[in-house]
Amino acid sequence: ILEDLEKNYASQFTTTFYDVWENQEPAQRFKIRSIPTQIFLSPDGKELFRHEGFFAKEDILKKWKELGVEVSESK
Repeated sequence: ILEDLEKNYASQFTTTFYDVWENQEPAQRFKIRSIPTQIFLSPDGKELFRHEGFFAKEDILKKWKELGVEVSESK
């Protein structure tokens, strides 16, 4: 899902994956309590939404739309 979002929606939002087993700094910085955790950030870094557990692609896109981001798959 993350690879698809990164490839097909890069012009609308940035998708970043952190392996917190390999690099614990992001886990501490973002206060990750469970894996997976998805955090939606504004362009200035403010947390807009957080979800813990599996989050389907359709739900991710729906949440971005709720947050005011126009999402459409890049061609």
